[in-house]
Amino acid sequence: MKGNNTIIAQLNALLAYELAAMDQYFVHSQMYADWGFHKLHERIAHEFEDEKGHATKLIERILFLEGTPDMVTRDGLLIGHDVPSMLESDLRVEYAVAAKLKQTMALCELEQDYVSRDMLLVLLDDTEMDHARWLEQQIRMIKFVGLPNYLQSQS
Repeated sequence: MKGNNTIIAQLNALLAYELAAMDQYFVHSQMYADWGFHKLHERIAHEFEDEKGHATKLIERILFLEGTPDMVTRDGLLIGHDVPSMLESDLRVEYAVAAKLKQTMALCELEQDYVSRDMLLVLLDDTEMDHARWLEQQIRMIKFVGLPNYLQSQS
């Protein structure tokens, strides 16, 4: 089914964020594993898998609309250097993804592509209610209990 080129471009722009998030989570999960923070490694490895699923859905939809997925571009990738900066960087990319999802959903609504909009709504729910919420909780927990106590709890 030949899709709207503007929507395909927006889906590819969104894919750039999802791929960046996927790459960032992958690197961060490996850093956590290397440092011995097994709980963080496990959770962030799970987030990597979620992002891979999001990217897969976008790729499938782009292909269905007869577009070509852009697998090269990454937008928002920022690897942290310690646990707080990694969590903050992951949260920043989740906020960017949520904003891009909302923007793309509005375009889909305008162009009456309700199937794409509904697919993106599921991704938005996962992004805001799971990924971003968990990261916000971790950053708050560091403020409440202090970084050393937080890190000890993640071993």
